Amino acid sequence: MAPSELFDIRSTLWREAFAQALPYATYVATGTSAQQERWRSYRDRLSLTDAQREISSGFSRRLNVLVLSGMWCGDCARQCPMLDLIGSASSALDIRFIDNQVNPQLRDELRIHGASRVPVALFLSEDLFEVGRFGDRQLVAYQRKARTELGDACDAGIVPPPSEELSDEVGEWLEHFERLQLLLRVSPFLRRRHSD
Repeated sequence: MAPSELFDIRSTLWREAFAQALPYATYVATGTSAQQERWRSYRDRLSLTDAQREISSGFSRRLNVLVLSGMWCGDCARQCPMLDLIGSASSALDIRFIDNQVNPQLRDELRIHGASRVPVALFLSEDLFEVGRFGDRQLVAYQRKARTELGDACDAGIVPPPSEELSDEVGEWLEHFERLQLLLRVSPFLRRRHSD
């Protein structure tokens, strides 16, 4: 039980949405054959370095991650497999996925720049309090978009990004996870709860 001074007005929304959400493989199975293949092709291109695997496997605090997504979304097809990859390297992570049409209240709560965007990862403590959120694209993806879309350039988004960019995105996602793990690791009330 969390101390009484902890409060999140959205805790009921987070709990209900997390209960509705699906594990990665189950979520991917909801897509069409073409969508599933697109997601699989990205997952097959991804891996963690030994250093990244060491970081992930060292996570000790329970971190629940609720990912607002869409099987139809190209950014989701690229990034959600990254989240699954990181999650598969740590027993402390419970990552679940929910379609952005399933829970309109959640979709509206997680808007970015006023718009409904996907993917959005909502990071929740073991008590399902929000500890962070991140959505849309990683910095490396925006840097590429700026190079290819600003000025005379125009990227149609048909060609998948190079493997180096995918690897950099995995690294950026892992940094989000590591930051929030450390936030929870040094939390005074969690340290008291876990006697560490």
